[in-house]
Amino acid sequence: MKYSLTPVGHIESPYKEKFAVPRQPGLAPSALASVVLEGEACNEDTVRGIEQFSHLWILFLFDQNLEQGWTPTVRPPRLGGNERIGVFASRATFRPNGIGMSVVPLKGVRKEGGKIIVDIGSCDLVDGTPVIDIKPYIPYSDSIEDAAGGYAAEAPQTLDVQFDPQPLAFLAKDKEAKNKQQVISEVLAQDPRPAYKKGKADTKEYAVHLFDLNVKFTVAEPVIKVTAIEAFGE
Repeated sequence: MKYSLTPVGHIESPYKEKFAVPRQPGLAPSALASVVLEGEACNEDTVRGIEQFSHLWILFLFDQNLEQGWTPTVRPPRLGGNERIGVFASRATFRPNGIGMSVVPLKGVRKEGGKIIVDIGSCDLVDGTPVIDIKPYIPYSDSIEDAAGGYAAEAPQTLDVQFDPQPLAFLAKDKEAKNKQQVISEVLAQDPRPAYKKGKADTKEYAVHLFDLNVKFTVAEPVIKVTAIEAFGE
């Protein structure tokens, strides 16, 4: 049997592309985002009582990957990008139905321009991602103290992020400079490069689209250096 899903809304976030998006929620706590409700779900009744909860489950579609299909095995970055495991033993984005889930802190609910907007934090979702459901996080059932985390039992190691003078000067002109610098630091600290690049000499300069910025950086482990920031598209 086949079933169809209608998104209840979409994500608005600082991540304008897939590259550098944290691989799990909670790794960039300063990255604020919103779920903008749509259609019949854009109704004040759908979020009545939601602010009783501190956290939410966001169920969404990996819409940018759906056309590429999926495979039974994947290479998780946490295993160096070389070892294959089953897709159901991973959180890989290439899945049979392309459904993902993230648990995020609820920051508030507001109405703006006729839209119902749910503000969230610690986001790991690309701007524009279709949201298919929202559920409250229930501590007594959703948190399991003795759960085994397999190959992802520990939080990933992070790199030290440093800023050259130019990016600092560029950010200083922005009224949201403090938050944007913090988000950039938290995102790049995860080392967004492909797994096979890590632990090796790397002279390449990378760039990532965050907010309305083009952020350029280099990596000389254990340091990531932000070399330049400019308005995206310039």
